[in-house]
Amino acid sequence: MAATILFSLFGALLFLGSPIVVALGVASLAVYIVNGDDITSLVELAFSAINSFPLMALPSFILAGALMGDAGIARRLIRIAEELAGPAAGGLGAAAVMACMFFGAISGSGPATTAAVGMLVIPAMIERGYGRSYPAAITATAGGLGVVIPPSMPLVIYGVTANESISGLFMAGVIPGILLGLALMIANYITSKRNGYQTEGQPYDKARVFKVLKEGFWSLMAPVVILGGIYSGLFTPTEAAVVSIFYALFVGVFIHKESSLLGLNEAFQNTTWLTGRVLIIMFTATAFGRILVEHHIPAMIAQGILSITDSLWLVWILVIAFLLVVGMFIEILATIMIVTPVLLPVMVQLGVDPIHFGIVLVVSLGIGFSTPPLGENMFISSSIANVSIEKISVRALPLVGTMVLIVLLLAFVPQLSMWLPNLMGF
Repeated sequence: MAATILFSLFGALLFLGSPIVVALGVASLAVYIVNGDDITSLVELAFSAINSFPLMALPSFILAGALMGDAGIARRLIRIAEELAGPAAGGLGAAAVMACMFFGAISGSGPATTAAVGMLVIPAMIERGYGRSYPAAITATAGGLGVVIPPSMPLVIYGVTANESISGLFMAGVIPGILLGLALMIANYITSKRNGYQTEGQPYDKARVFKVLKEGFWSLMAPVVILGGIYSGLFTPTEAAVVSIFYALFVGVFIHKESSLLGLNEAFQNTTWLTGRVLIIMFTATAFGRILVEHHIPAMIAQGILSITDSLWLVWILVIAFLLVVGMFIEILATIMIVTPVLLPVMVQLGVDPIHFGIVLVVSLGIGFSTPPLGENMFISSSIANVSIEKISVRALPLVGTMVLIVLLLAFVPQLSMWLPNLMGF
């Protein structure tokens, strides 16, 4: 009865176009009312949902990413990536992927990475004969790397939801993030050769490369400071987020001297809006998850899946296919909080490590950033390139297909995710 009300009302509201937070909240409230539960307990649930020390990293990383964009760090990272890409076919596309990897290690956000990199790379690619749809497609797809390469907001949310080590999750995301970036660069090279996207970039010059690296030294040091501090045990991920804020301010004000009061104001506004949005979703998703657990719905789903097959490979394929579809329609942070209590017990029962599952979960859902109808990265790159979502989607298909292959590889070869956490004792 509770499951029927919960899922039918949730699905109906989404179909009618209600925001995800409304669909989650109304469906959960309806079950509370039907069961005769005390509605005031939702207030306590709201507090417990956000009363978490690791969750404090969320607004801090969002603010740090915004401040680093204003400090000129993103622009220097893109210049370094472009120089490293050199004159190869599709060099600017490879530069876009590398820049997204660099900036993803700072912002932890897919849309933020797409916006910061896209504003600089997309116009340059259009000017150099890549057309309009392909630059938008490669930037939107690569922007999804920001949710895998640590620090990552989705990994923080998964760690809080699954009660897993965020430091361990960050370590587990390093190799998958690099693999995804390399795979996208290979796909970009093949596409560029096929379409004749030959970069006019100058041949490699050691003096010029050294000059660019010197100018971008403080930009390159940002992920080193953040991740090095976490992995060395000098500070926790939450403390690292605060350190990254002070680092961005220090570099922007005293080194690059590009930070401004207007940029600071915009950074605080964006951080407030994004954090408030996430926390509200966390409250409603926590209520939704609480009802699932209280009525043993995850156990029933686990039994249903295991009654079909007990083959781990087949279960992985079913789970990844489900996540890819869900990621096309529901925002990633909300999806993590909804599906983790449902799917994690199934995978643990089959012997999957929760950290390994978290990486596959986040990577699978991260592909949703570049697949309509939700496709947040698509909308951002579309507005920058001034081209329709439909045209971008067609050009993004080979890139998305490449990422799906990497997801399957990560699922079937757990050592790719678990080697570094195991090495560090997690």
